[in-house]
This record gives sequence, C-alpha cells and structure tokens, in this order.
Amino acid sequence: MNTAMSFDDTGEGHAGRPLLEQSVKGEVTHIIFAGDDSDYAVVEIRESSGKTSVMVGSIAGLYEGQDIKAEGRWEHHRQHGRQFRVSHYEAILPTTEDGVRRYLASGIIPGIREKLAQRIVDRFGTDTLNVLDRYSSRLTEVPGFGKGRLKTVRDAWLAQSERRDVYIFLQGLGISAAFCDRIFRRYGAATTQAVSDNPYCLASDVKGIGFKTADAIARRLDIARDNPFRLGAGTVYVLTQLAEQGGHTCYPRSLLTEKTAAVLDVDDRVAANGLERAVLDGAVIIDGEGCEPDQEFVFNSELFIAEHAVADAVRTIRDVRRQSFVESKQLPHADSWAMLNSDQQAAVVKALQFPISIITGGPGVGKTTVTQTIVDISRKLGERVLLAASTGRAAKRLSESTGTRATTIHRLLKWEPDRQFFVYNSDNPLKCDLLIVDEVSMLDIKLAAALLGAVSASTRLVLIGDCDQLPSVGPGAFLNDLIQCKDISVTHLLEVYRQAANSRIIANARALNAGRFPELETPPGATELYDFYWIDQEDPERAADVITRMVAERIPQRFGFSPMTDIQILSPMNRGVCGAVNLNNRLQTVLNPGDDRGHGKFQYGDTTYRIGDRVMQVVNNYDSQVFNGDMGRIINIEPQHRRFGLQVDTGTVTYSMDDADQIRLAYAITIHKSQGNEFPAVIVPLLNQHYVMLQRNLVYTAMTRARQLLILVGSRKALSMAVNNVNRTPRYSRLAFKLSRVS
Repeated sequence: MNTAMSFDDTGEGHAGRPLLEQSVKGEVTHIIFAGDDSDYAVVEIRESSGKTSVMVGSIAGLYEGQDIKAEGRWEHHRQHGRQFRVSHYEAILPTTEDGVRRYLASGIIPGIREKLAQRIVDRFGTDTLNVLDRYSSRLTEVPGFGKGRLKTVRDAWLAQSERRDVYIFLQGLGISAAFCDRIFRRYGAATTQAVSDNPYCLASDVKGIGFKTADAIARRLDIARDNPFRLGAGTVYVLTQLAEQGGHTCYPRSLLTEKTAAVLDVDDRVAANGLERAVLDGAVIIDGEGCEPDQEFVFNSELFIAEHAVADAVRTIRDVRRQSFVESKQLPHADSWAMLNSDQQAAVVKALQFPISIITGGPGVGKTTVTQTIVDISRKLGERVLLAASTGRAAKRLSESTGTRATTIHRLLKWEPDRQFFVYNSDNPLKCDLLIVDEVSMLDIKLAAALLGAVSASTRLVLIGDCDQLPSVGPGAFLNDLIQCKDISVTHLLEVYRQAANSRIIANARALNAGRFPELETPPGATELYDFYWIDQEDPERAADVITRMVAERIPQRFGFSPMTDIQILSPMNRGVCGAVNLNNRLQTVLNPGDDRGHGKFQYGDTTYRIGDRVMQVVNNYDSQVFNGDMGRIINIEPQHRRFGLQVDTGTVTYSMDDADQIRLAYAITIHKSQGNEFPAVIVPLLNQHYVMLQRNLVYTAMTRARQLLILVGSRKALSMAVNNVNRTPRYSRLAFKLSRVS
C-alpha cells in the first residue's frame, strides 16, 4: 500500500504566512503511517458526513476508533492529493459501538484483539469505556475473560488512561502533541504534578522546549512574574543567550542583572533574586576572584568548569620542563629548513623547546611549511606525532601538506555515543610526544577543555591559527586569551612567502587587515586570469542576479570550477536579498531543480531538500560523528522510511527526516560558518544592507577562505565600512586572567 505521506511540509510552521486555519472532526479509521521514533503520522478519518479524508502531521499516538478534533489547513500533495495538515488536535474517546470495538482492537490494550473486543462491546455496548474506567471487574462477565487476563487489561487500561489524562492537561496548556509525547516520556505519570509545580523544568529537561515556551506555559498556569523558578530560569536563559550569540563564557554581574530584568519585565532588585535562585540550583556560578566588590562575573556552570579545566591544563603543560634543542645545529636535518626565514625557524625551535607554543599569522606567511618542518624533525627524533584540526576540511589540508594523517579534534578524542563522553581524556590521555592542532581560532572553551584534558604531561603541544580571524562560533576566545596571558611562547609570522606575494587575494586580505583599502581594479587591458576581482553593484537584487549567473555560468566557463563542488558563496548574514537563505533558494533552483514529478526530495519547514544538494551540518551530532561546520551532499532520500543519506568527508551518514533541523542548504553560507574551511572559489556579497555585520575581521575571514579565486560583489561604501570598523565586540572571558595569576 502506498503511504499518503507529505514531504512538501513537515508541519513545523511557516512564520509570516497568512493562512486561515480550519477545523475538522472525525473518527480515525486507519493508521496509514506512524514513525517508530518520531511524532509524525498519517491517518485516515471518516468525517460525520461519511466523507473519508487524510490527516498528516505531528499526530502520532492515535488509535483506530478514536475521534479526533483537529485544527489546520487543507493542502494538495502532487502525489497523494488532498490532505489536512494538522497544527493542533484533541483526541476524543469513541462514542459509537463500532468505534469502541475498533479502538479496543487497535492494540491499545495488550491481549485484546478483534474477536475479544467484539465480545466486550456486545456485552457492554457504548458503556464499555465507562466499565473499563470504573467497573473493570465486570469484564469477567464476558465469555472467555478470566481473572488472569483481567489484571493485565486493568493495568494496561490504567496506564493508557493516565497518558490520556496527561495529554489532555498538556494540550490545554497549548502544548503540541509532539511535545506532549516528549514530556510524558520524561516524567510519566508525574507529568501533571511536575509541570504544575514548575513549568520551567521543561526548558532544562525536554529537548526542543526553551525558556520562552516554558514561560508561555507558566502564564497559562497563572504563575507570577516574580516566581523564584521563573526568575532563576530566566537568569539561566539570558546567560545562555549571551554565550550562544555573543560568545561570552561569563558576564559581569551588574550587566547580567540589567539584561535579565529587561527580558523578564521585572525591576533589577527582583532580577537579582533570580540570580540567587540560579546559584542555589547550581545552574550558575559567581566568580569574584581578583574583582572589586559588586564586579563579579557570572558563569553558566558548564562554562565555568570548562574554563577552569583549560586554565589548569595549560598551566600543567606549560610548567613541564624537558630537554631543549636551543640551537638549530642540534636539530636533525630537515629538507625544508633552508627555505625558512628567521621567524619561521624560531617557530620550529620553540615547538621543540617549549611544552606549549603558539604559531600565528595570516595567509601566505608559511604556517604550512613550518608545520611540515616540525613534523619532519620530530619524526627524525623518533617521536610519535598526532595532527588535528577544527574541521574536516582543515584536517584534510593538514594531511595533504604534511604527508601525515590528520583528523578533526572530535575524531581524535573519539566520542563514545553510548556513554556520552570522549574516550581520550584525563584518565586516558592521547599517546604521543607531539600534538599539533591547526585552526585553533575556532576552538570554543568546551572543546578546548576536552582537548587539553587529553594531553599528557609528556606531550608537547603546538597550536596554530590566525588570531585576526573571527573568534570561535561557540563561547570563549581561546587563542587570543592564550596569547594575551603573556606567559606562553608565541611566534607571530609576518613575512609573506615570495610565491604568495603575487596573489591578489593575499595582498588585499593583508591590506584590509592592516586598515588599508584593498586594490580593487584589474589592470586595464589585462587578458590573463587573476585570483581576485571586484564587481561594483549596489542594488541587492541585481547583485543576487550577478552572483547566480557567475556561479551557474561565468566562473565554470572561464575558470573551470564546478558550481556544485568548488564555488562557495559567503554572506555576512542569513537574512536579506543577498543573505545566505535567499541565495541558497536561488542557486538550488538553478543548479539542482529536481524533476517535475517531485521525486528525490523532501520538505522540512520552509526548505525543500533534493538529492544532490550541498548541505552543512549546523550542530554537533556526536552519535553520527558529524560536527558543526562539516559539509556534504544529499545522496539518497527514502520517503517510505522518512530518512535520507549524506556524503561527508569521513563517509556516509543516515538521518531521520525529523533530524533535518541539523542541516542547512550550503550553496551559500554565512562567513561565521565558513571558519576553518577553504574553497577553490569564493564569492562574497558586501552591500550596505549588511552594515550591522560589516567588521574588518569578518571580511578578512571571508577573503582568506578563498584558495584560488575570490570575487567581491557590492558597494565600495560597504567595503569601506568593513575596513574602518575595528571595534570588535568584546567577549567576556576570565581565561587570560586565570593563566596570568600566580599558581
């Protein structure tokens, strides 16, 4: 049987669409599809008029024979026809004898099948469910119904009744069926009491429910704005937002109180009570070491632990003393040694001399050659060497440049899904004499803590990165904090290699980073191909058209780059005409339109995904070993099983369609998401509408992602804004302070 499933929409909602919802009521006559591990279902119902219809959406948990009253909208699926997309529903117990019979026979009660269900209904008629609720002992009046079966049925019916009552309670609070199921799995029969006592527990205990949703539920329960649970949860929420959006590992206490008061719509004094509540709950920690009174910093507990772990690990590694190769003549011969300038040679010596050292510099300064030399000499010394990088692409580059296998940090540490921790840690450190980590600017404080915790006292650590790039997407300023503490060996590479000096990409990136306006003009009359071009275009719509044509036609024809694998759009923002979202829609339409029959695609929210689409992972999926920033392609879609497959750098991964929130189309991505990656060809729109994001380090990061071709499309005014805007938003962190203090 074909399942009447819809992949045009998952029912996640379409913000901003003025759709008129309708109500439909009927009896569930057939469960066409119900996901084993999801809330999605497709059911057939018979309306009161006798008409048969199909409902789709987050309506799992229904049984045949039940009545359902649902709100939603009618839609037309090109393959399955007319169907009702459910946004909210209420399950109602059946009222007819036929409905009761099918309900009992649907499997809701173990041991009751079609024939026994018929005999029960023959005996009690439409009063059957009332008998089950109140007088279950009367079931022995049914022929063939013994005392042993009575206990089994009574227990099963009681459990089902509890679940039904909980769903009614939760749905009365405006909670969708999908979340009702998650909440019930978390709290079971205690759900009603738990949610009534403290709805804010949902934000910490149930995936997908945040503070705002919990706060809306609390309002329906008439919980006061100054309720201690609300104030404590609100404090944690604000602190979490500051970490996720601003990259702060901590925040000044006074400023946090002000922000919390504004979000919760209470005065500062009341908000301060929330901080005390959060401290009592163990959710946050106040750190006042080295601070003036009332100038303490507030940490999310996890980030406090991570930052302390990093500081302790760095101090432990830093203070180890071992043999030093101070003079270059004491080093084994390396073929690349003669190619190095004095700063590069110093970086190599420090990597062998100090237990921890940092090598930083922009593009073209020879970080790769220095790394090759360090690896070569270390191997000749008989040392065990491990290489790692922040992203799969960076690890692949590191492997190719050194001739030594490199891996991502996550894979180096080996995540154990069943036990939810890294295999390599302080109790089981990495077995190596030298660990080199590239693209360190991308390390957030949690990953840094995990990495350093796995470094043994006998291992030398070399950290490589560009401190002028954007900081990590996650909280912390790990690389810059280590440099600022002034107690770790740092080599700043400044001299550009002779070969790299001819690159207009590198020359212009360095000019911008130094606060000079890049050289945009191509030499007049030039017939040779260059690696950098500027296209003047101030109108966003025209700029989007230009970018689309360049990706689909002009760059492939003139430079030979593949639009599906080699060309990457990097936008300052997700929103806007030249934002990543809109450009993805345009490019997908041109590059991967799919067939007219709609095969090989599925819908999640507002996005259609097709076989062949380029996508990016946007969260860490430790179970599948795919991590934030990893890129891949959709290689198969299986609608009947509601799953799809990705090809990523490390192999193939299978996802449930319900996990499609973990990926985004990636023909265009934000500059922030491009960190740690390089691409053969990069196009960057820079328009006045991006003014909020136009900072020097943002555009510098975008420019340095291009390996062979860089094209900037936009207005000179917008580029000028970026060149002159060096006011980086500070990231609050105490790591540099902790590393600088006397141990």
